Amino acid sequence: MTESRIDDTDRRILAELQRDSTRSLDDLARQVGSSKTVVWNRIRKLRESGVIRQQSAILDPEKLGFESCFFVLVRTAQHDAEWLQRFLEAVQRRPEVLEAHRLAGDIDYILKVRVPNAKAYDAFYRALIADVSIYNVTALLSMESIKETLALPLD
Repeated sequence: MTESRIDDTDRRILAELQRDSTRSLDDLARQVGSSKTVVWNRIRKLRESGVIRQQSAILDPEKLGFESCFFVLVRTAQHDAEWLQRFLEAVQRRPEVLEAHRLAGDIDYILKVRVPNAKAYDAFYRALIADVSIYNVTALLSMESIKETLALPLD
């Protein structure tokens, strides 16, 4: 299912699922203005096509003791395939890394890291640099989250 094949009904279904995917199919169909069978079939097709990758619970990190959020800026002097593979493996196996992005510009990568405190960040940092050689790392502590969402702007 491509972007061009997603119609207004699909967009309404996706918007409602982004708001709360735990609602009953009856409630979802009512919100979308369609039948339960139509909504179920469309959700199934959206899953099969990969538009819906997964459904998860969104947890409150601070209530679970993950009070510190760091944005880690990584610069490397190495850009070969072997280094990249080691870096990707290191980032993938670290559960503290919530997001990792390759960037254009002076910074090569940015990581979003959630940990309980600065000491836990230091342990993460030491483990990362033990796994892979990094030219420069800058960690920025988020003082306050102003907006966090996983919802895409479908409207």
